[in-house]
Amino acid sequence: MKLDVLGLFAACSYALDCVEAELVHVTNKHAKRVAYMSICTAEQIGISGKPLQDLAACALLHDNALTQYIQEELHSDIAQAAVSQQFPNLGLHCSFGEDNVIKLPFHTDVTNVILYHHENANGTGPFHKKWDEIPLFARIIHLCDLLDVMCRATSFTTDTWQRTNDLLLKINGSIADEECVHAFIQAFPEKHFLTLGDDDLDARLWAKVPRIKQDLNFTQIKSLADFFAQIVDYKSPFTSTHSIGVAEHARKLSLFMGLEQETSEKMYLAGALHDIGKVAVGNEILEKPGRLTDEEFTIMKHHAAYTYYILSEIDDFEELRDWAAFHHERLDGTGYPFGRSADELSVPERMMACVDIYQALTESRPYKQGMSHEKTCSILQDMADKGWLDPDIVTQVDLCFQKEQ
Repeated sequence: MKLDVLGLFAACSYALDCVEAELVHVTNKHAKRVAYMSICTAEQIGISGKPLQDLAACALLHDNALTQYIQEELHSDIAQAAVSQQFPNLGLHCSFGEDNVIKLPFHTDVTNVILYHHENANGTGPFHKKWDEIPLFARIIHLCDLLDVMCRATSFTTDTWQRTNDLLLKINGSIADEECVHAFIQAFPEKHFLTLGDDDLDARLWAKVPRIKQDLNFTQIKSLADFFAQIVDYKSPFTSTHSIGVAEHARKLSLFMGLEQETSEKMYLAGALHDIGKVAVGNEILEKPGRLTDEEFTIMKHHAAYTYYILSEIDDFEELRDWAAFHHERLDGTGYPFGRSADELSVPERMMACVDIYQALTESRPYKQGMSHEKTCSILQDMADKGWLDPDIVTQVDLCFQKEQ
């Protein structure tokens, strides 16, 4: 299957920005801005071609373990961490991130780039590595990430430019190494620096690192899918295995119903991505064990639209985007986010709706025990009788999964 992998990473970066905005109050397009600054800096050092593509990918994913870190180290207390700005054991976030990207389809060796992206040139970082022990890409990302977080600019003005230069002088040779600081200064004279807040940042980023589709086998697709699912599922321990479960069930049902192998692989990826929009929804709603108020439910419903818009950024991904985003649509037109009706919903979209509900009902969560297959299928059948779900697919779900529990 040919995929716009950099586009997938860019979509992921938006999801991570939503979480990071809560945690350290970064501004919109943080990861893309770090990526753009990084590749412009790297060009001054002579980096080009596929290595530049991999630098962009690493920059987009430099905080891929953020949701995992929040859950495992901060015990999901993102609100308290955002207030206190205290982040214990920052190296753990880097270690998680390094482990997460090992199986992703890079062109070159990016070992330790994510692991050491918070290391300081003088050895005072989490792992006490000095600049000559740190990969160049990690040093570049560290500098650009630090500058963007410290500036926290909603617009880039002469004042922002001056504050950045003051910071560069302060950290040169200690927090950041001289080679990277010099390259950044060469890449970003004031006129270029002031464009970092412009609306065409995306276009300029992709002009420097064209998004060329990669031909991936299912092992590689599964690694990508599992990577994204983990980011979503770590957002809340209440749904800690939901996306992976939907992905696995979507693929299994596809094969059971006789769909082509490639379709089943696409369904796995769409299943893993179906809830990526939930990263933009607060945990106070995601983790509320009781019934949501009408206002809370309205906010929750936005997650499907967020999924749609996040995945719309990926080239030639419309089919999988719709399979992922339409999992709350109903045949009678009463679903969301777009109120699609039966004649507007494809078989894979109808399947994903059934699989999502099946997985949600059968999985155990901290506040409830998972339902039996029989009880779950009874509920699905009731929803089909109401005109919400496809009755033929509900029957296939029953037959396909009846031996699992």
